Amino acid sequence: MADIKRVARVRWNGDLRTGKGRIDTESGVLADVEYSFSTRFEDEPGTNPEELIAAAHAACYSMAFANVLAERGYDPETIETHATCSLTPLEEGGFEITGMRLVVSGEVADIDEETFRRIAYEADEECPVSNLLREGLQITLEPALV
Repeated sequence: MADIKRVARVRWNGDLRTGKGRIDTESGVLADVEYSFSTRFEDEPGTNPEELIAAAHAACYSMAFANVLAERGYDPETIETHATCSLTPLEEGGFEITGMRLVVSGEVADIDEETFRRIAYEADEECPVSNLLREGLQITLEPALV
């Protein structure tokens, strides 16, 4: 099976503090979504990279958990995952993503709390986004000056 590729495009105009960017995804789910310094580092409404990483992680983990539950013979009715991505200012300047917190709850018939918790941890080991964030990723960069 060939790799599955998903594409997002961003165009940023201006400097960090006064500039603005727009995000588009190939699927069209995000279309011309604006983000800026103030949506990332202040409280202005709008999206930001950390929110998008948290959404991706929560979505992937929920699917992985549902899959592992089903593989173990359970029928998940609902899995709800809240992800919080932490962006921490560094003393020497700049920022670093320092953590991700997942809080998951679910409605699953005929399962006890201990089994639910054990399978939740197994799902984390199978979640591609959890593994990416835990282990890192090879990044290929192809710069071109226009």
